Amino acid sequence: MAKLAFLYPGQASQYVGMGKDLNEKFPISKQIFDRANNLLGFDLTSVCFEGPEEDLKQTRITQPAIFVHSLIITQLLAEKNIHPEMAAGHSLGEYSALVAAQAISFEDGLRIVKTRGELMQYAGEKQPGTMAAIIGLTGEEVIEICQEASSVGIVEAANFNSPRQVAISGCYEAVAQACELAKQKGANKVTPLVVSGAFHSPLMEGAQEELRAALEDTDIQTAKFPVYANVTAKPVKEADEIRQLLYKQLTHPVRWVETIENMIADGATDFYEVGPGKVLAGLVKRINRDYAIQTKGKVEEIIS
Repeated sequence: MAKLAFLYPGQASQYVGMGKDLNEKFPISKQIFDRANNLLGFDLTSVCFEGPEEDLKQTRITQPAIFVHSLIITQLLAEKNIHPEMAAGHSLGEYSALVAAQAISFEDGLRIVKTRGELMQYAGEKQPGTMAAIIGLTGEEVIEICQEASSVGIVEAANFNSPRQVAISGCYEAVAQACELAKQKGANKVTPLVVSGAFHSPLMEGAQEELRAALEDTDIQTAKFPVYANVTAKPVKEADEIRQLLYKQLTHPVRWVETIENMIADGATDFYEVGPGKVLAGLVKRINRDYAIQTKGKVEEIIS
């Protein structure tokens, strides 16, 4: 029996103009953007539609922008009676997935995403760091490289995106050292990532306690369907476990390969990428070529 899974993107999926077509076609899109503008205290609509790109790329703006875009599409799919039986989100996307599963309200979700983005941006300024993508080596090989490079500073595997694509995160010197080692060990490509901090690494610890306080103040309910957590790659529905895993997520790696494999093992047959861009589609294809994923263009055909 077919099971539909929704996948929600994280940072790097944003682009200037995102959501403008939805606003022009669907009144509910404008309503949700207006609610977001009021809650955030700045004009998110303007930054999403018109940029400038430098503003949209700021973590404190990027995260609410992708979150809002993803939830508009979720609502439009729901109006077509299209609902998932399970979901997962990449980093920030886990919050979108939890709102879709009704574990967190849209307003509470946006508040916590706003706080998370601000805390991560501030942590990146206080403890400067960076990230890079290593393509062509296994996760185990990248872990070994990070262990070797850690002699010059903090660097860890942060995102296990596909079987041979791993993002690393840490202080500048250690990430640079790890990139050199990766090239020496035969990586096909090593690409610096344009980020404002060393996400999913110990350099985010400064943001963690304040995030915990914000999570404690957030009303979290039992999820209506399983959401696969980044930290464990396993389904979660209970409120206390959701809260604890979101707290850990900030400094732990995103186990995306295992997440997709576990969703498939649990019966997922169809995937929709719910949000801007098509980053996750490429990752799913590399994880298991037998499973197609409907990306932004196809999903927007469905809701039109």
